[in-house]
Amino acid sequence: MDVIVRPTPSLQGEFGALSSKNYTTRYLLVAALSEGVSTIYHPAHSEDSDAIRRCIADLGAVLTEDDEKIVIQGFGRKPKDVKELNVGNAGAVLRFLMAVSALSPEVTFVNTYPDSLGKRPHDDLIVSLEQLGVKVEHNEGKLPITIRGGKPVGGRITVSGAVSSQFLSALLFLTPLLEEDSEIIVLDDLKSKVVVGQTLEVLEQAGIVVHAADDYMSFKVPGRQAYAAKTYTVQGDYPGSAAILAAAAVTKSDIKVHRLVEQSKQGERAIVDVLRMMEVPLTHKEGTVHVQGNGVLKAVEFDGDAATDAVLAMVAAAVFAEGTSRFYNVENLRYKECDRITDYLAELTRAGANVEERRDEIIVHGMPEGVEGGVTINAHYDHRVIMALSVVGLRARKPLLIKDAHHVAKSYPQYFDHLRALGANVEWVQ
Repeated sequence: MDVIVRPTPSLQGEFGALSSKNYTTRYLLVAALSEGVSTIYHPAHSEDSDAIRRCIADLGAVLTEDDEKIVIQGFGRKPKDVKELNVGNAGAVLRFLMAVSALSPEVTFVNTYPDSLGKRPHDDLIVSLEQLGVKVEHNEGKLPITIRGGKPVGGRITVSGAVSSQFLSALLFLTPLLEEDSEIIVLDDLKSKVVVGQTLEVLEQAGIVVHAADDYMSFKVPGRQAYAAKTYTVQGDYPGSAAILAAAAVTKSDIKVHRLVEQSKQGERAIVDVLRMMEVPLTHKEGTVHVQGNGVLKAVEFDGDAATDAVLAMVAAAVFAEGTSRFYNVENLRYKECDRITDYLAELTRAGANVEERRDEIIVHGMPEGVEGGVTINAHYDHRVIMALSVVGLRARKPLLIKDAHHVAKSYPQYFDHLRALGANVEWVQ
């Protein structure tokens, strides 16, 4: 389905932030890797989190869910022998489960999104798994991928961090269950270190010991550990809220978003800091971000590596700022559901924005007067692109039609419902 976003001068209202996709995925995984019964309160519901629910159930976890919580009986270090797993379009789920499936005799991950996840490379994780004695069949590093494991062996493992931190996180989930102690050495630069911090936080909550170097470039992981069955509560999601907060910033607004913890380890909480740098009137206290936007924004420079999933929303706000903004150290945006630099900037240009790309930078020449709009946008099946482009549409002179906007459900199924509840002029069309 497509969505039409029409110019909307003002937004008003309040709601609780969506639950964090990243934390939900990690809590579901550690619960499945325990041998007891874990409870997760306020888990996220999206295509990604539903994908890991489906896959851990296929691997032998027993899930019982109501409106408030999900209860999981884990399978520990002995997943059920299954021949195929379908992770949909969820890259993190694929990579985490590629590592976990090394405990199984043979699992094939099928390719159901050839134009999105099917194009993304996983070579770096494949190389690391082969160091554990796991045999991997693959299509030049891409799906379909068959993991032949059963008895992975610990020891010294190297992994590249140049493309994604998810490869490292995958190894951190697996290695505590091996018989041997492991040492993980990160090669190249490590992208999105803050997300590794989330992984380590969840591992610690699950009773797992990992000795991490201060720079996250090496880890010592004792083997023969067991995941403890625990109770977890999922915090509000900054990546999804970033687009809502950006929308409030570019319009005349009075919006409150609750359940956004001030001291969260989510790097995307930087959206609050960046909007402050843009001189957007806001407060953040007691878990509530209150934006009273006036549509006036100043340009910024920002290192986007620590807040990868909020950069596109920041860029959307910068489209309307006074001056030239620069978002740097963002090359890993190229390896997401689409190339979030080239593809996204092409659509922004089509909408009338003045933007430039570098290999690892996005340059935005702000247009406080607004953009023209009046065009059809290809969102490249990417949920973050869809949300960010909708922010631009609110302040375009003519409506934007965003193709295939239903793919927003990958992380935030209620996104357009929430926007509409705040007064945004958006409409679904067949």
